[in-house]
Formats: sequence, structure tokens, C-alpha cells
Amino acid sequence: MLDIAAELHRWMAEGREFAVGTVVSVGGSAPRGPGAALAVDSEGTAIGSVSGGCVEGAVYELCAQSLQDGSTVREQFGYSDEDAFAVGLTCGGVIDIMVTPVRADSPERAVLGAALSAVVSGAGAALARVVSGPDGFLGRALLVRADGTGEGGLGGRPELDRTAAAEASALLDAGRTGTVTLAEDGTHCPGGLTLLVESSVPPPRMIVFGAVDFAAALVRAGKFLGHHVTVCDARPVFATRARFPEADEVVVDWPHRYLRRTPTDGRTVLCVLTHEARFDVPLLTEALRMPSAFVGAMGSRRTHEDRRRRLREAGLSDRELDRLRSPIGLDLGARTPEETALSIAAEIVAARRGGTGLPLTGGAEPIHREPRQESHRDLRAVSRR
Repeated sequence: MLDIAAELHRWMAEGREFAVGTVVSVGGSAPRGPGAALAVDSEGTAIGSVSGGCVEGAVYELCAQSLQDGSTVREQFGYSDEDAFAVGLTCGGVIDIMVTPVRADSPERAVLGAALSAVVSGAGAALARVVSGPDGFLGRALLVRADGTGEGGLGGRPELDRTAAAEASALLDAGRTGTVTLAEDGTHCPGGLTLLVESSVPPPRMIVFGAVDFAAALVRAGKFLGHHVTVCDARPVFATRARFPEADEVVVDWPHRYLRRTPTDGRTVLCVLTHEARFDVPLLTEALRMPSAFVGAMGSRRTHEDRRRRLREAGLSDRELDRLRSPIGLDLGARTPEETALSIAAEIVAARRGGTGLPLTGGAEPIHREPRQESHRDLRAVSRR
């Protein structure tokens, strides 16, 4: 439900009662992943989506019924259901939906409201809700903020809440949404409670090095993908707000010096468009030894080979060099800055989601892959030297 936090926060502020259906799990091919939500208020207004249109009507009715009777329910739609085609889920997958009423008298309204407030304010937050377990547990919620504070609980058991908070914090650190199974005493064993942990973190960073025409197009693509975009160049005549009005930041500094002092993490995207050795070599020497999701550099194949030689001479190992995506972008036959930005953005998405970059036509790979399962420890495995 955190994916529609802004709208739900407004509903809360207006005192509206509503029910929200949230995707708990998916199997096979499904349009949207865990955490996707559709909400319906007492006037019948709907926001959000759980399936890209496939089962929205059925979930709408579940929300309306849940809001009326005050009950939290879980429902499955998919190919194992004889009525799958009747409700529209024709993609061959299975989705589990939990529908939670948020009425004036709902015991979880306060913690859900606090979670929505945290997300709207831009603070990192994880919302853990019971989606499977003994009677009386379904729908209970626990909020964990990035600063370590929290609200709510899963049933009056301190050890259970501590374990749930630790698991939620780990997923929050990784910026992931997923499920966790716990026993009622707080130990990790199957058959206890299953929690859906939704994480909301600040937008991932994209840092574009090189204030060139291609950079302006890439800034727009990065913003479209939801990144906080920074443009950095050592030349003040080129690195200007007038040339990059859509960037969140425009920095005038030597790229390697700026990168050395700015924070990166396992979601950060670094795009080097300078293709000039005096900028590239010191910059990539830093970049390939820092936490990041993607490091790409522009240039011809000849430039790439010369760059690898220089980087190896600078002391980078083969493992570090293998992190470099160069020439940057997928082979789309791109010519214009906009087409080039599209090819770079496509490679970033493919790297994040595990895609092949090949046409879907005639392919045998699943269209919707399972999310990558990095842990918060994996994301920190590459550290500064």
C-alpha cells in the first residue's frame, strides 16, 4: 500500500474510511509485484492497481465488502482458479491479495497512518503486516522507520516484535519489499506467521558525469525511471542549471573528487559520458570500488579497450573491471541523444531486473521474472578501499 501513500495520506487527513487490497505474493507471470495496492473509500472512489487491470473489478468488490463488515480477508486469483478467466487474470499467473479495512475504529489505523506520513515526508520506512498466521493475527501491523523508531505491534509479544522489526529493518536497508516467515516466539521457522514487509526509501541516485548533449537526454530518462539525478562536470561553462533544468543537482567539480565525497549505495547508477581519459580513469577507478548497482561508460570499442588498459595500469583487478558496462547501453541502433538515452535506460532496467535485452517476440524466457533477492549484506559487499 505504500506505493499509493500520497493519495492514502490525503484520505487519512480528510478522515475518510477505506479498504485497501495489497498484493501479498505472485507466482508465474503476473503484471504487478508484492506491495502493489488498490484502495476503495466509502464513496466508491478507487485509486491504485493490483494487476494492471486483470482482476481490478473483483478486488474492488472485496474492498467494498471489507469496508462494510470490517473484516480483513485474503483471496487468491490465478490459473488454479476455475473463475480466473471470468475475473480477467488471463496471463497465466497467480496473485494473492490481502484486503484490509481502514475504518475510524480500525485498531491498525494509527500505525498505517504513521507509515503513510513517514513515506510522504520522504523518510525511509518499512511496514510489516501479518498476511498469514493464526486467527486474530491477520492484518496486524508494525512500522519501522529508518532512524530505528517504530510503532504498532504483531500481538503483544515483545520477542516477536523485536524479530519482526529486525527483519523489516534488513529489508528497508536493502530497499526491498518481500515476505518473511516467523514463529510466534520470534524464531525463524516455517509454519508461524508470514509478514509482508513493504519498504519505502528515498529515490535511487543516478549520477551522470559529463555535461554533454547526451547527458541532457539521459537526465530526462533517469527522472522518468524515478531516480534522483545529479549531473557533474568540471567545466562551469557546460555544467549549468540552464542546460539541465530537469536535473535535481548540477555540480561543478572534478568527477572523481565529487564521487569520492558523495554517498552511494547498492541502488546507485553511475553513468560516465565524458569518454576522455583524464576524466574517465580517475573517476572509474573510484566508481568500480564503490557500492553501486550499475557503472557504465560511453565510448567506442577502441576507447573501451584503451580505457580498460589504463584502468588495469591504475591497479584495478579483473573482477573490478568486470563491473564496468562499456560501451554503455543496449544495441538499439541508437543515433540521437534521445535514442542513446533510451538504450542506456534499457540496460539499467535490464541489469536491475535480470533481463536479457532480447526481443520478447519468439522468446521462451518468462516476461515477469522473480525479483532479484539481494540481501542487505550483498548490497554492501563492494566497499570503498
